Amino acid sequence: MRIGLVGVGRIGAFHACTLSRLPQVGSVILTDADAARAQAAADQLGCEVAWSFDELMRSGIDALVVATTTDTHPDLILRGVQAGLPVFCEKPVAADAAGTLAVINGASGATAPVQIGFQRRFDAGFIAARAAARSGSLGPVHTIRATTLDPAPPPPDYIAGSGGFFRDCSVHDFDAIRWVTGHEVSEVYAAGVNRGADYIRAAGDVDTLSALLTLDDGTLAVVSNSRYNAAGYDVRLELLGARASVSAGLDSRMPLRSAEPDTTFPAGPPYSHFLDRFRDAYQAELAAFVAVAAAGGDSPCTMQDALEVFYIAEACEISRQRHAPVPLPEVCLR
Repeated sequence: MRIGLVGVGRIGAFHACTLSRLPQVGSVILTDADAARAQAAADQLGCEVAWSFDELMRSGIDALVVATTTDTHPDLILRGVQAGLPVFCEKPVAADAAGTLAVINGASGATAPVQIGFQRRFDAGFIAARAAARSGSLGPVHTIRATTLDPAPPPPDYIAGSGGFFRDCSVHDFDAIRWVTGHEVSEVYAAGVNRGADYIRAAGDVDTLSALLTLDDGTLAVVSNSRYNAAGYDVRLELLGARASVSAGLDSRMPLRSAEPDTTFPAGPPYSHFLDRFRDAYQAELAAFVAVAAAGGDSPCTMQDALEVFYIAEACEISRQRHAPVPLPEVCLR
């Protein structure tokens, strides 16, 4: 297969490396707004270069991978599927729920699959947690705790265009909760504070947040996110059931230390960043995309999934501003 990849920043370059090593992939063609960066990545990985997206689309590719800035996603997704190409796109589909719905509607007549990059669905711990929840071995799950703590905040220009902490980061936790449990969120109550850099507050955003989600079966899910966790990159999902409980991310590199005397777990070096924590998951999601592109089948993470978590994010932002619960039907566009 010939795979076209747009955008060779940090995650794009990682995807290019992954694709170039997959047995089904014969060649990878790179393009980027920065031609020199595309050439450098191509030279390092042994890939081809297209000097524009139009040239890439004329190069005989069999599938398209999009790892560009959010504002370019809608057009690139639509151009890909309208050309009959399976498309993998890093989240989000668009900047907000309305934009996401517009892309879904624009692609409604296309048959090519679109996969959105929520890599936690491909992490071994999250897969095992889902299996435990779906098997009934935990008993009724009454509480979920989802945590994403970044070691340090991104720079000001990123924050300004991020769409806010809920849309930028919390959506990963929201997607994991939906995917693991098979249930939808019916109501949210959210709060956020600023404890660090002034530029985050100046952008109208927060650096630390918490959201209480009520699922449609009554399960309570607590989501905690922060831009400030110098101990390391901490992502966990805890499922607390009436008979048993499990946690994804509770391993020897978890950046949390016990206060109990003589306790040495976890003893390993803490995860330093998202690629360190989810390297295998990122590789697995690209392998899954290539398998679907080669043999057909359903997308393992659809644009509709991305829309649903954006609804949750937008409800949380409204709740944060109102200091009140927000039912999901209030924000859903159909």
